[in-house]
Amino acid sequence: MKAKHLSIIAKKEFRGLFNERTILLAVLLQLFIALFSSFLMVGLTSMYDPSSLSRYSHFRYNVAYAGNESDVLVYLRTSPDFRVYRMDLSTAVAALQQRKLAAVIYVPDTRPDAADPVKITLYTLENDLQSAIVDVKLKDVFLRYESTLRQVRAGRLDEQPLPLQVPASTGGDFYEFVYGLLIPLLVFMPAIISSALVIDLVTEEYQHETLETLISTPVTFTEMVWGKVLACELLVPIQAGAWLVLLMINGIAIQNPGLILLHVVVTSLILILLGTLVALHYRERTAAQFIFSTGLVIVILLSLALPSNPLNLLARLAVGSAGPEQWVVLGITTVVLLVLGYATQKYAEKIAGSAHAG
Repeated sequence: MKAKHLSIIAKKEFRGLFNERTILLAVLLQLFIALFSSFLMVGLTSMYDPSSLSRYSHFRYNVAYAGNESDVLVYLRTSPDFRVYRMDLSTAVAALQQRKLAAVIYVPDTRPDAADPVKITLYTLENDLQSAIVDVKLKDVFLRYESTLRQVRAGRLDEQPLPLQVPASTGGDFYEFVYGLLIPLLVFMPAIISSALVIDLVTEEYQHETLETLISTPVTFTEMVWGKVLACELLVPIQAGAWLVLLMINGIAIQNPGLILLHVVVTSLILILLGTLVALHYRERTAAQFIFSTGLVIVILLSLALPSNPLNLLARLAVGSAGPEQWVVLGITTVVLLVLGYATQKYAEKIAGSAHAG
């Protein structure tokens, strides 16, 4: 194979990519995610953990207090998060239904030193994001009151509770989301896009009946195939590198960006070669994309079952906790890459030989 011929094919495919609206939209979507990652962290995390928004809220919420005088009322009035109004329970609930209040707290007439438990009733709006934030802020108030009750009723304890020494968190507010989902999603998405793209680039030669024209030029069939592979592979480090830079600009600390790109490049080339083999075998875009997508899901599920799978390893590299096993994984993926590269070369030569014979 001649490097000049490979570069010619790669440049041709790069020029054609600007006409692929689907690919451009996918790249723009990733760019949006990377540019506004800090904003998306808050929004997406709130979908599965609405209480995470409470730390960003500095608004004072209107709450009603009904029932007996207690330390709960004192804690609410001293809290910077609430404006407290003494109201009858029925009036307060009616105001809550009209969204004039964020919550209603009812404290029964039970003394702190009484034998019966103190059953505080909290009324909030169902399936409301604001209610999730208010619940978290009220939780601090209730925990303070619980500590007060424990001190008052300490003489009743037959056993001393076991103290727990919980270490302070050293991670960010969205540690699991950023390093477990956002970074792997951004850096591996170009690999998936490129592997699907190479199928389109190969099968279009058959569908547009331009294969005979290419074979009649000095560019061989194998050089044509590897040129398309090269064009798709070059997209991966460019996109993944840009996403990592944009994430770091957003204030997300990423360790070992070079090693991350190395693992992504090797893994992406494996996916691209798999897509190339499928495209060469089926030669029809719809069938090839369906078979490849199905196989890709199976490969991803099998790889995720491994303890040192690429996504887990990538997250550990990003936080700087990857051990020597990263080189073992890199070695295994390199061997798989060489095997697939050899298979692609031989299969392309076989197809070229049969085309010349025909």
